[in-house]
Formats: sequence, structure tokens, C-alpha cells
Amino acid sequence: MFYMWQSIRYEFLKCLSVYILGKICYIWGMIEVEGITKRYGAVEAVKALSFSVGKEQVLGFLGPNGAGKTTIMKILTGYHFPSEGMARVAGFSVTDDPVEVKRRTGYLPESVPLYMDMTVDEYLSFMAAARLVPASEQKSALEKSIASCGLKSVRSKLVETLSKGFRQRVGLAQAIIHDPPILILDEPTSGLDPNQIIEIRSLIKELGKSKTVILSTHILQEVEAICSRVLILNEGQIAAQGTPEEIAGTLKGGDTWELLLKGSEIAEKCARLTQNAAGLATPNAGTVPEITEEDGLYRVRFFLPSQGGSSTGLSGEVIFDWAVAENLKILSMNRRKLSLEDIFVKLTTEAGNTTPRTTKAADTVKAADATEAVGVADAVDATEVTEVIDGNS
Repeated sequence: MFYMWQSIRYEFLKCLSVYILGKICYIWGMIEVEGITKRYGAVEAVKALSFSVGKEQVLGFLGPNGAGKTTIMKILTGYHFPSEGMARVAGFSVTDDPVEVKRRTGYLPESVPLYMDMTVDEYLSFMAAARLVPASEQKSALEKSIASCGLKSVRSKLVETLSKGFRQRVGLAQAIIHDPPILILDEPTSGLDPNQIIEIRSLIKELGKSKTVILSTHILQEVEAICSRVLILNEGQIAAQGTPEEIAGTLKGGDTWELLLKGSEIAEKCARLTQNAAGLATPNAGTVPEITEEDGLYRVRFFLPSQGGSSTGLSGEVIFDWAVAENLKILSMNRRKLSLEDIFVKLTTEAGNTTPRTTKAADTVKAADATEAVGVADAVDATEVTEVIDGNS
């Protein structure tokens, strides 16, 4: 009798701990990955990865072919077990509780698993039953997924007659049919035309307002358009994670400025700027700013390191003070930030890149693209430039 009660007590405490842990993960982080490694024979596809994804966040996996994106997704959905490390999804271990993990995730693999001889209604009804949606709720679940994915016009058609875009929508509908709190989408816009891509992106962005979403992609604009955070993978390791702006900050610690100037003796004056301005440097250390003459005007390009944590305002003051002192007119001014493409190329082509760059996650993502220098009023962060002008007028 004593041993029976001990066994019951043990099972009760185990269930209670799983419940409490699940609640904690739901509130603070829907997905927790610690030291995940996956080997296929002698090949390490994923190497000691650690990251977390919070509730109602959209995380983008970005990386070249073979970086390990699909392998991580298969581990998080319980289709593959890790060789080492731990992963929890909604509080459940992918190795100890794979069925519970699958109940709480919706998975869209790169090749959508569809039955071509079924209609859309038949296929989604089948998936609702397979996902153990209660019989009394299957009809409402079907209607909700069809409405969310814009499938009303094709619901009675055979899947084999649908376009690539509609098949992708059907695949997304089966992923949300059981209303999971987590969606894992492997290249959801692969092979779609531009209009279809826009529609699927809008749908994913809307789903991200109420669910935790992980998606993988090769498309840089897709990450900027959809994701609140990005995780850049290279050769099975994390090269960087955070927002594009945060990652850019860790890579360069400053800004590249480009000026269009009117005046004389530009080379000598730029040399004095290099020598006298504290912390000033050029893109190539040890050289003067790059100068190009254009119809009697001069285009000057140089790099200013961050000063006091933010380079923009202080750098602008240094530049304007220098121009006034040297009797130069600034006709245009542009601060060029690292684009996501710059970041991706740098991190995935760096020789010997083995040290992960981790940054604090922010709430929003902004595209970090360069703009043409067409005048001070149109410069990047024009309000900041205007404030500097006002302060020096």
C-alpha cells in the first residue's frame, strides 16, 4: 500500500510540475531551445543552438541552403529528436512529450502534404479529425480556417486543380485547423508569384498577432515585412539574432556618411577632418575620406564610429561644425545604414565565423536599407539632420 501511494504521489507531482512549467513557458516564452545539436552520422547539421521565442512573436530563420533551418523546425515539431540538448515547446519537451508538442503546433513543411484526390473541404475535415478536434467543433474549425486563409471560392474544388498559391493556402489552413498557439512554417512563400507572396505574407502577419510564429526563408524582404526578430544561421550555427538594426549595431558600431560639398581645397580640408575630429575613421582604416569630383562639386564618403552609444546626433554635429569652420557648403547629406542584405552577406560569408552575435530582442523591426542622397531634406533620418541644422544655424 505504501509503495502504491508513493507511486501515485510521484505521478501527481510530475503532472503538476509539467502543468506549472507549461504555464510559465506560455507566459514568458513559448519556445525554449538550449544547446541543441543534431547529427546525421558523422555530419553535424545543427551545432549547440540556443534561443527562445516569446508569446505572439514572429521569428524568422534566415540562412543559405544547408544552414540547418529545416532540421531545427523538424526538431521543434517532434519529427526528429536532437542528438544533444533540450527543446521545450509550450512547456513540453520535444523528446519526452512529442505528442503534446504536436498538439500545440501547426506545421507547414516546405513540400505541402496534400491529398490531390480530395476537395478542399474533404481534406481539411480529414485533418481536423486527425488533429483530434472534437467532433462537435470540427465544422466551426473548418469554417474558421477556410475564412482565415481565403479559401471560400475553392472549397468544393479538388486539390489537384488548384494553383500553387491556393495549395499553399490549403497547407496553411491545415496548420491552423486545430487552433494551435504555435505555427512553424518552412519557406511558406516558396514558388509563389508576387501577388500570392503578398497575400500569404499578410496572412502570416495577421496570424502573428495571436500566435507564436517561426518561419524560414531565403527572402530578405520577407523577414523585414513579417518578422519581429531574425535568427541568422550559417553552417548549423547561430551567426546572429535580434532585429536587423540591433545586429547591424554589433557589426559596425557607427555609420557611413556621404556628403555632396561645394567649396575649394576639399582634399586638404577632409584630411584635417580625419586628423582633428575625435573618433573619425574612413571605411578603410588609415586612409583619408573617399572623394569624387562631379561637375565642380565633391562627393565625400567616410565612416564615423558610435560615440556615447549613438552616433547619429554627435556625428552630425561633428560634420556640420567642420563644414562651417572650413567654409564649405553641404548640398546633400546621407547616413547609410547597413541593410539586411549587407548583414546577411557579411555573416554568412565571413571566414571562420564561429562566434554567435546575440543582441537584445526589440519589439519592432524596421527595414535598414540605404537611400539615395538627394538633399538634406530627403536624407535618412531627416528629422535628426534637421535638428542638427537648426542647432547650428
